[in-house]
Amino acid sequence: MNNRDYKKFNKESIAHIYNRGNNKAKIFFDEQDYKAFLFRIALALGFDQKELQNESLLNMPYSRIRIESRGKDKFKIHAFCLMPNHFHLLIEQCNDVSISKIISKVCSSYSKYINNKYNRVGHAFQDCFKAVLIKDSPQLMWSSSYIHMNAVKDGLVKHPEEYRWSSYGVYTSKKNLSILSKDLLIETFGGKKNLIKQTLNFSVKETL
Repeated sequence: MNNRDYKKFNKESIAHIYNRGNNKAKIFFDEQDYKAFLFRIALALGFDQKELQNESLLNMPYSRIRIESRGKDKFKIHAFCLMPNHFHLLIEQCNDVSISKIISKVCSSYSKYINNKYNRVGHAFQDCFKAVLIKDSPQLMWSSSYIHMNAVKDGLVKHPEEYRWSSYGVYTSKKNLSILSKDLLIETFGGKKNLIKQTLNFSVKETL
């Protein structure tokens, strides 16, 4: 893909954001860690902790984490996948507040969480996050398919719907997840059935 490490985000920019653990080390060790990362995304998107109480992937009981947000109309998450040692986000900037702001806040807060929980020091993530700016619909479809098939590519599951820490299952079911905006991808693929079909036909050998 072109435009790797593209950091000049503007209003209406959509970017594939990804990063991995320092020295390729794990950044998610148990279920709570995955939820802690998604929980921070939700807070950065402008959700209140009380709004997340009934969402199993997002609820973190007794958390006192506070991440400054500028409102729910600033960003949209269209796809995500959290892998043991890296993460992928497909995120849209809807205002003049840069995508870098939300990613920096989430990663900084999560790094502190990981270091405190596992008695570690130093950087949890390897360098700055990577970004690929989405230029057109075919690239948007390719990127979302890559994200949703990532767990299959790495051999964690045989079918993307089996992987809990991905947005794919939200697209294939009738469930909703408050941090996920589904309309754009469904429309771009020409419907939910086409999204599922083309994602499953995606070559998992493709790489960034």
